[in-house]
Amino acid sequence: MSPAPTDTHGTLPAPVVARVGGGRTDRPLVVLLHGRGADESTVVALGEALETALPGRAEYAAVRAPLAEGAGFAWFANRGIGRPLPESLRSTMDWFRTWADQAGERPVVLVGFSGGAAFAGGLALDDPARWTGLAVLLGTLPFDAGVTTEAGRLEGLPVLVAQGEEDRVIPAELLARTWEYLRGTSGARTTSHRDAGGHLLTAGTVRALVGWLDEVLGQDVDGSRGATSAAPAGS
Repeated sequence: MSPAPTDTHGTLPAPVVARVGGGRTDRPLVVLLHGRGADESTVVALGEALETALPGRAEYAAVRAPLAEGAGFAWFANRGIGRPLPESLRSTMDWFRTWADQAGERPVVLVGFSGGAAFAGGLALDDPARWTGLAVLLGTLPFDAGVTTEAGRLEGLPVLVAQGEEDRVIPAELLARTWEYLRGTSGARTTSHRDAGGHLLTAGTVRALVGWLDEVLGQDVDGSRGATSAAPAGS
């Protein structure tokens, strides 16, 4: 785990990051974003599973959200489940970009679960060219939250959207809107997975993520999508 000792963006805390396959800046970076009220420890096991399935293909970074929420943390203040406050989302996205732009000239893939999926979607919609791929797992895009969802916004971006038919946490209308947009007018190269699960990562969802990530990591590894000219630096 690699917490930075000082504040990196206004009043928000410095990022706390748990890494799997760390220290290899020659590999693509896969960022894992946890759900609301959780922390990085809840998704680092997913990074370990992905490293086992795809050994040596990437470095995985489970990042702690910056806002305290109960016993855990959140990516944004909201006005209801899956409905970020625009000013809060903007602040935390800028905070995250400050950290992510230290990754150096390598592809960065965003993998978000639940509230982390909404945050990852916001980052992708805000600057699609910055990222190599986006996985929206058991969550919604941040509609009506200050980022555009115009037609063609994610043109060519590899996206995985995974939902559970028994999910009763994310409002059904937001799940449907996310599914339709990502598979339709977004322009993304979308892979979709739906199973009988609820609001949790099922074995089927993890298999779908592994298969999708295997394809994504085989593309653009020269940094042609999602690279930044910033010098490499620690988190």
